[in-house]
Amino acid sequence: MLRLYDTRRRGTFAFRPRGKRAVTIYVCGVTPYDTTHLGHARTFLVFDVLARLLEAGGTRVRYAQNVTDVDESILQRAARDGVDWRELGRREERAFLDDMRRLDWRKPDVMPHATRELAAMIRLAERLRRRGHAYELPGGLYYDVSTFPRFGELSRYSVAKMRRILASQDDARLDDPRRRSPLDFALWRRVSDGPTWPSRYGRGRPGWHLECSAMSERHLGYPVDVHGGGSDLLYPHHECEVAQSEGAHGGRERFVRHWVHIAPVRLNAAKMSKSDGNMIFVREALKKNSPQALRLYLLDIHYRRPFDHDEERLARARDRAAALDDALGRGRLGPIERDRASAAVLGALEDDLHTDRAIRELERQARRKLEPGPVASLRTIARRVLGIL
Repeated sequence: MLRLYDTRRRGTFAFRPRGKRAVTIYVCGVTPYDTTHLGHARTFLVFDVLARLLEAGGTRVRYAQNVTDVDESILQRAARDGVDWRELGRREERAFLDDMRRLDWRKPDVMPHATRELAAMIRLAERLRRRGHAYELPGGLYYDVSTFPRFGELSRYSVAKMRRILASQDDARLDDPRRRSPLDFALWRRVSDGPTWPSRYGRGRPGWHLECSAMSERHLGYPVDVHGGGSDLLYPHHECEVAQSEGAHGGRERFVRHWVHIAPVRLNAAKMSKSDGNMIFVREALKKNSPQALRLYLLDIHYRRPFDHDEERLARARDRAAALDDALGRGRLGPIERDRASAAVLGALEDDLHTDRAIRELERQARRKLEPGPVASLRTIARRVLGIL
């Protein structure tokens, strides 16, 4: 049985989907204003393996990953480069999809774009206002965190830490200083510059957090089995999503069964990020490495551990991927069995997605003299689940 760590409960628990039709997975996707770096790729490959593992076991998966195609980061970059914000977003989204396609990504079933989901966002904002969770100011509509007693439960951050993080956000300058608490966050901002849309709260733009609450419910329903993204989204984004989604549903049922957060990829001991220009791009890495080698490299450390980029380890990943291809790359794909060799690899994956242990176990088993059935099963796991063959 699959066991997954849940950030909210700070523990690993048996994965039991809430619905009977399909497992629902929502992943916070890209804000397309720069090309895909290794941190993005690592995050999306972990969820890629999760979806593949579930499907390999016969479970239907409904996987949604959003595209935040309007955001202060995009607007700032477009202004800096003197280009239209829409064209910048389209260009970088195409680059992202091309990068992930080359990595043999299991593309999500639906990729909603924020600019196409405004009606759902406005409906959700109005629901929150009617339930007493939101209030209007001249600057827009704000969520009153004092109306949600569980606010802060997901991140467990102090108020001081939350305030420091909020002050560093790209959209901080747009917040109305008259809000009741500095932790109250925008559902809708009235703004006069840049792209705006009409609403009963005036022309403006939706709050970033509102987007994912609205899109996850519209495309996956409520609640969601798995929700996650990079660990940097824990606060404010995911904390605010919880408040919105659970507040809109009366707070009786939890929004998410398992919160899954991927630790950052670091370069020179600093988190790899667009805003800092501290990045290794997937496109550049693929000039010297096969997609299988890069996948092996990025999956070779457990997703909850920070990942320090290391060119020497990447070179070893090239050799390891080549050795696996020599051992398993030719021959039929068989059904995934529960023979001893296959069970050892699957056991690592089912234990909170330990792709690192699964890869090492796969390498160990591939060196053994096995019957054709187990070899075909291992080949299928390596290719169809891990994507490293």
